[in-house]
Amino acid sequence: MNVRQAMDYIEELAGAGIVPGLDSIRELCRRLGDPQRKLSFVHVAGTNGKGSVCAFVASVLQEAGYRVGRYLSPVLSEYRERIQVNGRMITKKALCQGMEQIRQACDGMVSEGRPRPTAFEAETALGFLYFLEKKCDIVVLEAGMGGLLDATNVVDNTVAAVITSVSMDHMKFLGNTLEAIAEQKAGVMKPGCPVISAFQRPEVTAVLLKKAEEMGCLFTAVDPEKIRGVKYGLERQRFDYGARRKLEIALAGQYQIENAALAVEVLDALGGRGFHVTEEQLRRGLEKTNWPGRFTVIKKHPLFIVDGAHNEDAAKRLAQSVTFYFTNRKIIYIMGVLKDKEYEKIIALTHSCAEHIITVTPPGNPRALPAYELAKEVAKVHPRVTAADSLEEAVEMSLLLAGSEDVIVAFGSLSFLGRIMEIADASFGKAAGKNGRPK
Repeated sequence: MNVRQAMDYIEELAGAGIVPGLDSIRELCRRLGDPQRKLSFVHVAGTNGKGSVCAFVASVLQEAGYRVGRYLSPVLSEYRERIQVNGRMITKKALCQGMEQIRQACDGMVSEGRPRPTAFEAETALGFLYFLEKKCDIVVLEAGMGGLLDATNVVDNTVAAVITSVSMDHMKFLGNTLEAIAEQKAGVMKPGCPVISAFQRPEVTAVLLKKAEEMGCLFTAVDPEKIRGVKYGLERQRFDYGARRKLEIALAGQYQIENAALAVEVLDALGGRGFHVTEEQLRRGLEKTNWPGRFTVIKKHPLFIVDGAHNEDAAKRLAQSVTFYFTNRKIIYIMGVLKDKEYEKIIALTHSCAEHIITVTPPGNPRALPAYELAKEVAKVHPRVTAADSLEEAVEMSLLLAGSEDVIVAFGSLSFLGRIMEIADASFGKAAGKNGRPK
């Protein structure tokens, strides 16, 4: 199997869509020798902030000298990003060899009349195989959706269960109330493992506490009162958390302070499970954390920011950050969403910050909402909206509308932000060549 054949096979499996449940992933892993049983996991569930918290935790553990596997979704630009060891993507050779093993196992399941595993189940199993092959000391495992019935929940050796901010998303699969969604997220808790949570709404905390008690887990939550001395910035942010003073991160966005505080609590809990980090390693790991696509400044003059705000809670946080960082500056949006998201709420929460909104269709995604349909929804509440025919046109249009001190924010589905970053890089290069302005 070569890379093209591997990607074609994954695309073929993706035709099954989302099928919650653990029966198929358990059988698939069994046929592969249950690689997940020979690994230790920090299992991270939640609605928003999972990727950022995983990035912080993995960075610090790597700084402490551990070999750290990381499984994440969705990815920004390169498929192989979803499976990493010490920040390096799975090799093409390992991708092909692993997927060939998985195809043989899947074919065997089908021949016995079992359902064929989904793409996400195959990818999760591939991650386990690779992490075992690379002899990872610990794996930071991001749940795909929910937790209880998510394919990642086939793992048993959970040294810490982490619940990031819980809000409304994927209601078709997870339930229509915060309590129901929280119950799904709480499913990643394993007997006796420490549980570390972000600061949550009371109804969410009640569900998590009840589940932790049932599982005999010590429950710890971020205390917002312990976050003090915050110095916000687009390139560096500093804060105190409890007795720790002047912790520094390079990720922008007000919400990243809370994500970093959660990571600190997780790392303290891991110390009690044998994964020790020194204070200096903690600080260096936080400072070095890089996580593109989350309120990330990619260019200046005009300022160009990309952010994966794709649901109600993330949109609210994006609007707060835009308002906080860019008082009295003209804002231009490039917005693209999936049609199964609550895009009306996303529009309602963000539109007032923008001078002009350009809508795009996230390319290559059957769930993408067409740009003109999104533009029609935006036009109900905002007078200046344009549907772009392509991402290239959207970037070009935004640069024509923006002055050198204005701000362009591209946000929505992560599925198009990687390409937006590439186009913006090329477009700024052309502009610099014409007028000598630095990128």
